[in-house]
Amino acid sequence: MSGHSKWSQIKRGKQIADLKKGNLFAKFGNAITIAARQGSDPETNFKLRIAIEKARAINMPKETIERAIKRGTGEIKGAKIEEIIYEAFVPEGVALVIETLTDNKNRTTAELKRILGRYKGSLAGTNSVLWMFERKGVIRISLPLFTKKYLNKEEGTLRLIDLGVEDIKEEAEELIVHVKPESLQKVKENLEKEGLKVEYAETEWMAKDRIKVESEKTKADLEKLFNELDEAQDINNYFSNLENFY
Repeated sequence: MSGHSKWSQIKRGKQIADLKKGNLFAKFGNAITIAARQGSDPETNFKLRIAIEKARAINMPKETIERAIKRGTGEIKGAKIEEIIYEAFVPEGVALVIETLTDNKNRTTAELKRILGRYKGSLAGTNSVLWMFERKGVIRISLPLFTKKYLNKEEGTLRLIDLGVEDIKEEAEELIVHVKPESLQKVKENLEKEGLKVEYAETEWMAKDRIKVESEKTKADLEKLFNELDEAQDINNYFSNLENFY
């Protein structure tokens, strides 16, 4: 089955229906609000800078971005947004880490239970899933630009390692590199100074071990589940130990 990630949703953002675009505006607006609590200047607040870049990728209006920043700094009053991580299991040992941004924990919990229940899944206890994952910085680079800059692939790979990259993987037109979470900002800046086009930079939960689902029915159900998670307004991102989940 195909891989899933919030990045795939961002890349399709310009083609989605207005209703879904509004949903994404709400999600990314909340992400900006959370990030702005650490400072309103994207030049000194890396988390805010990344949140703004993602919002611009789906053509969020400048005014909407500025309003979200002011909510975070307290200049505009509004409902308090919380970051809550949920852990869940679905059939065949598939584990999920679900990051949410919400102004109503009870609503979010109830919605997650409804979605998971439709596919025989359930929420799990604290750290019953998280121990299977580790936090990684993930950066996606334009592969065509990389290969154009480094005609010798081995030389290019060694250069990326010099710049702080730990692991490298090719996927379609992108080069996915993993870094230490605390090095994400520095490595991103190093890559950009090198003249490489960074398409995405974020910290993610990466499964230490991945499992393969054999049942076609389970694959189909998981596809539907992921689609519902993508569309749920309070869900900011989610991660799985499923094979080829990126």
